[in-house]
Amino acid sequence: MRYRPVTIALILAVAAGAKPHAGKGRGHAERLAPPAAVHFNAQSISSSEQPTLQPGDRGSGVVRAQILLARAHFSCGEIDGNFGSNLQRAVAAYQRDRGLPVTGVVDGPTWSGLNADQAPMLMAYTISPEDEKGPFVPVPTDLLQQAELPALGFSSPMEEIAERFHVSPAVLQALNPGADFSRAGQPLTVPNVLTLPPGEAARVLVTKSESSVRAYDASGKLLAFYSATMGSEHDPLPIGDWKIRGVSRNPAFHYNAKLFWDADDKNAKATIRPGPNNPVGLVWIDLTKEHYGIHGTPEPSRIGHTMSHGCIRLTNWDALELASMVKPGVPAILQE
Repeated sequence: MRYRPVTIALILAVAAGAKPHAGKGRGHAERLAPPAAVHFNAQSISSSEQPTLQPGDRGSGVVRAQILLARAHFSCGEIDGNFGSNLQRAVAAYQRDRGLPVTGVVDGPTWSGLNADQAPMLMAYTISPEDEKGPFVPVPTDLLQQAELPALGFSSPMEEIAERFHVSPAVLQALNPGADFSRAGQPLTVPNVLTLPPGEAARVLVTKSESSVRAYDASGKLLAFYSATMGSEHDPLPIGDWKIRGVSRNPAFHYNAKLFWDADDKNAKATIRPGPNNPVGLVWIDLTKEHYGIHGTPEPSRIGHTMSHGCIRLTNWDALELASMVKPGVPAILQE
């Protein structure tokens, strides 16, 4: 799949749509410490001359590999400059799909394949007045406190812009030292990652052991690979053959404590209003298994690193892309 750059407006238009079902999932992840800061520079990211990368590596080459894989629709989640387990799985999936030796490291043959995409790694972006409108408010961790907010928007312009370009705040800041993210007109350098969805999906495959979601077309061709969070000891992934029942964009989250094994008050109920920091993020893909779905997340850095209450959690941008590729009746196979 060749990379096709598109405008932000077009990406948002692709993501827009009807709301056939109000999300009632059980998406909620443990909170972990944020990842450590990364160190790199834009010139190194743009260079096609890169060493072999392996798990544990950090820096410019890792960011380049993450951008190229994202544009090929092999998502490791958030672009953070760290070669962790998400990136290792995405690399292996890319290698398998491209007929390369499956090493899980970004070696010479893998770089050759990725570097066939010669579009710029980074692009210029200017913060607009709309980016600064907000309102930006801290989001409490307690779900009942979240229900008191009029919307679950971004907590800061930095968070908003980082999510738009699929990147961690640490990487965004490192690309833009000294930038004022609260000022309209501020020029920025951001990852060049916005693409069109790769096609219509005829089947979705969720693999627990790999923490992944794959989408295939009618011919069996792999369209996209996404790193995911799913299930736990208390709320295991519901293995089986299900179907997609519908898609809801900007869903409300209907909290029912009886569905949460760790809830203190089992009688508590609340409706948490829509927004990117809603517990199910910006989209809910409803499954025929009651209370279960594929959905976004308010915390992209934790995809693949935490447990959920049974549902399948993607970054907001990956969930939106998948939502644009599926329709009611598409099989969703959940396997070990």
